[in-house]
Amino acid sequence: MTDETWWRQAAVYQIYPRSFADSNGDGLGDLPGVTSRVPYLKELGVDAVWLSPFYPSALADGGYDIDDYRDVDPRLGTLDDFDDMVAALHGAGIKVIVDIVPNHTSDRHEWFVEALASPKGSPARDRYIFRDGTGPDGSEPPADWQSTFGGPAWHPVGDGQWYYHFFAREQPDLNWHNPDVHADFLTTLRFWSDRGVDGFRIDVANGLAKNLGQELPSTAELAAMPLDGSHPLWDRDDVHDIYREWRTVFNEYTPARFAVAEAWVEADRRSRYASADGLGQAFNFDLLRADFDACQFRDIIAVNLALAASAGSSSTWVLSNHDVIRHATRYGLPDANGSIDVGRLWLLGGGSLDDVDTGLGLRRARAATLLELALPGSAYLYQGEELGLHEVGDLAPEDRQDPTYFRHPGVDVGRDGCRVPIPWTAEGSSFGFGSGDAHMPQPAWFGERAVSVQDADPDSSLNLYREALRLRRELQGGEDLEWVETGSDDVLAFRRPGEWLCVTNFGSGPCPLPAGEVLISSAPIVDGQVPAATTVWVRG
Repeated sequence: MTDETWWRQAAVYQIYPRSFADSNGDGLGDLPGVTSRVPYLKELGVDAVWLSPFYPSALADGGYDIDDYRDVDPRLGTLDDFDDMVAALHGAGIKVIVDIVPNHTSDRHEWFVEALASPKGSPARDRYIFRDGTGPDGSEPPADWQSTFGGPAWHPVGDGQWYYHFFAREQPDLNWHNPDVHADFLTTLRFWSDRGVDGFRIDVANGLAKNLGQELPSTAELAAMPLDGSHPLWDRDDVHDIYREWRTVFNEYTPARFAVAEAWVEADRRSRYASADGLGQAFNFDLLRADFDACQFRDIIAVNLALAASAGSSSTWVLSNHDVIRHATRYGLPDANGSIDVGRLWLLGGGSLDDVDTGLGLRRARAATLLELALPGSAYLYQGEELGLHEVGDLAPEDRQDPTYFRHPGVDVGRDGCRVPIPWTAEGSSFGFGSGDAHMPQPAWFGERAVSVQDADPDSSLNLYREALRLRRELQGGEDLEWVETGSDDVLAFRRPGEWLCVTNFGSGPCPLPAGEVLISSAPIVDGQVPAATTVWVRG
């Protein structure tokens, strides 16, 4: 891969900064903490890191409510600390991707503060989505829409007007018809690019462009509208005008800056976000939502490789991130082979690991990850998955932070369980996360999964990831694969350029081991056969 195409088959490690490493003992992860762990990331073998938001924020939504897009939250460091982190990562040969959140600001952003202090119809309010309330005195919302975090999606400001927020009320949606919004985000993209950032992850990339007249449809009417590019709120065709504008900024740099869209859209609409004149790449969340099932995996892989090729992009593969239950836990839940929907029911039922077959879940997770890393395209890994961490599903109410827990009671427990600070050592009040306690409590079993423990165990999940990532880089070839028929619906196999084979046994019994040199296996080979829930790479 050249510098211009480094992202096409990169292994990208997502860091949730507040829960990665705490350098000053205040309980909150920070940018110097990330810098201190660069040797770990280099040894792990990733090509890039993606940092979730580290900007000034009241943390109404885990940092995705941003006060200032061109600064660092003082609790997490300074711009100088950011520069030091980028220099250390680049020195280790690791690219840097940062989150851009363009659908909404926080309610503490200077623009929104100005909007609230300005009259109806003012230029300041036009940067957001304000509407007059209904009823004789404007005391009713403009529409009956609900926020995804629970409760109304329109909030009154006391003068008869209401503003729209798809997420928390502290996250007012921006009006992308306003030229100020366009100009400010171009400034932001240049600001971070000038500081050495190699790429951007675009949050809610399918939500920016909206077409709202004075007569707003009801929730029922919205639900009946097709998602074909004409919906008033989601995945509108004109959103790509924004990204073509951004591409002109990306191409000002050498190498050109890269971006990946978080766009929860139908598969046949995803390639638009990944086009060469747009963002370049888009997240494919299909494996994340799939059961541990050979037929599902094969269909998803085939469809997404074809879609990526049609866009001139490369596909992306994701099994865990900061918004979903960790896949080691999903794969061990009863009555499901990995469904995130069943995972939500488990959380609502108390989230006890006693209800999870943790051994089976971890075994399947190791197999799925080794398959993921064998695929052409980019693999996105989430911090802690290399340690085989399970979801911390039984956090006490007083320890939870996610707004979905507080605003959607009985419907959604939230995402805190995958955001618990990760363990670095078997001892210490925060298992080496920092010198003091962590901002969320860690369970006692974290000590068994700590980096220091797994470092010394050649069969640990950590060392499996290290070896797989080393081999992945060594074996990297063209962005294609050839399916190999196995004679079993439970066994999936494909060949990659360079004459090596990936075989995953999704079944409950062993399957034959192909002839050749075993390069790596997610579980020990037994009597010359591939055990259940195991992936093996074979050369020859």
